[in-house]
Amino acid sequence: MTDQEKFIALLGKEELKKSDAIVMLEGDGYFRCKHAAALYKQRWAKIIVISGGITNHHYGSYPAKKLWPELAKLGVKRSDMLLDEESMNTREQAVNIIKLATEKKWKKIILVASHYHQYRAFLTFLQVLRATGAKLRIINSPANDLPWFQNNKWGRRIDLLESEFEQINIYRKKNHVASYAEALAYFKSNE
Repeated sequence: MTDQEKFIALLGKEELKKSDAIVMLEGDGYFRCKHAAALYKQRWAKIIVISGGITNHHYGSYPAKKLWPELAKLGVKRSDMLLDEESMNTREQAVNIIKLATEKKWKKIILVASHYHQYRAFLTFLQVLRATGAKLRIINSPANDLPWFQNNKWGRRIDLLESEFEQINIYRKKNHVASYAEALAYFKSNE
């Protein structure tokens, strides 16, 4: 089994733990909100950070300021939401969130993205952790209740998954994402 295959098998299979914040990355329309709100209602964390300032309706990207009302409808108190409206891509989200976590002295966050995006998102966050030396535990909790084959206006998630792994290869060459081996070592060290 390759490191990539092991990584795919392990990501999102981590045991949830009480955390300082749930970090929901924008993207995939409003579909991630339901999962993030469920984690909040189950009291895995008292705060939800909505990260992203992108507006690209064709691709399903809505900025944080448009996502918080959806979370409010799902029972999340506005006072328990923080908005990162500056980030324009996954790498900027990782940089901004890790900076915020350091400032607030957070020890653990739960990272929420769509199941197809979680792989690249986590590897990006891990690379920023490694580059900054920040001490933060990232627990992956992808929104797994999304259909793989349904055709959305931004495409089928199964096709987007293939694109994500292509992007991981591109960003790895730019040193923007951690390697699969580094991710496996991270999982092992947090077991």
